[in-house]
Amino acid sequence: MPMKPAWKAGLASCAALIAVSACASNSRSEQLAYVEQPVETIYNAAMESLDRRIYPLAAAQFDEVQRQHPYSIWAQRALLMAAYARYQARDYDEAIASAQEYITLHPGGDGAPYAYYLIAACHFDQIIDVGREQARSELALAALNEVTARFPESEYARDAELKSDMVRDQLAGKEMEVGRYYLRRDEHLAAINRFKRVIDEYDTTSHTPEALHRLVEAYLSIGLTGQAQAAASVLGYNYPGTNWYVDTYNLMTGAGIELPDEPEQDEGWFSRFF
Repeated sequence: MPMKPAWKAGLASCAALIAVSACASNSRSEQLAYVEQPVETIYNAAMESLDRRIYPLAAAQFDEVQRQHPYSIWAQRALLMAAYARYQARDYDEAIASAQEYITLHPGGDGAPYAYYLIAACHFDQIIDVGREQARSELALAALNEVTARFPESEYARDAELKSDMVRDQLAGKEMEVGRYYLRRDEHLAAINRFKRVIDEYDTTSHTPEALHRLVEAYLSIGLTGQAQAAASVLGYNYPGTNWYVDTYNLMTGAGIELPDEPEQDEGWFSRFF
């Protein structure tokens, strides 16, 4: 029986398929009874199961390649394909374990960039809504950053960057939610710390204009007029057309506070602001 296409072709297909699986399963890959077979037969059967989206079975068959033929070149390929099959089955912990095993055994292998990317994708797909605890988001961001740092020229780097931006926006959203909670409770210093973190760490996200406006609100509430003016100035210079600046302008002028001149931009306005 002819071999399936080379493993790089298989990984290319994996990258194309990685978005969604209509037939995913949360169960661990089933264990197969030991029946000695040629490596080509087992590997091709695993690829067929993968094509048919029977992912737990495919993962078990790829494991069988490693069990029966641990020193063949197909064992290395099968390890990464087993990780991919488990990812498609949404068995994320086992997928991460398989990908990490590949990295441990074959750190310089051709599939290493994909193994790192797959780990990041597993964390990314488990991110929950902004109202919940964000530990998974932190893991995803760290894993995605590792992909771009280790393999900046790889085919996975660009997608990792895009996903990183999404995760950063998620984390910034969580900080904003907590900051607004503190602001409603008149815990102004705690709120300020949250809004400043958005500006310091997530300044490229969509939450920055609101964070600046909320800082103006918090500073005015505790009488720090100068800091409120500085935040309003930064907001007006960088986001003049937003509703957040309109609200800030009305808030400042309504309180009889004059808006300062626009800040210069030659040294990095966020760092100067703080």
